[in-house]
Amino acid sequence: MAKGSVSTGSESKIKDWWESGKQYIAGIYNEMKKVHWPGRVQLLGYTGVVLLSVAFIALIVWVFDSGLSFLLERLMEAFA
Repeated sequence: MAKGSVSTGSESKIKDWWESGKQYIAGIYNEMKKVHWPGRVQLLGYTGVVLLSVAFIALIVWVFDSGLSFLLERLMEAFA
């Protein structure tokens, strides 16, 4: 088997890989052009909603955690 035939096969695979990579990046670029990007005011509004939602959920978790801790401490004192 000649070396030339082996390198031609691997060169073909590299070219195919390179072309498929270029097509993939071109597809990503075309899809990103279709995206509706929010403006500054919308972005600030969405960020505020997310931060308030996270704070609210954290508050709920803290209240339940504190309440359960309090109840378990009282139960341990009563039965221990």
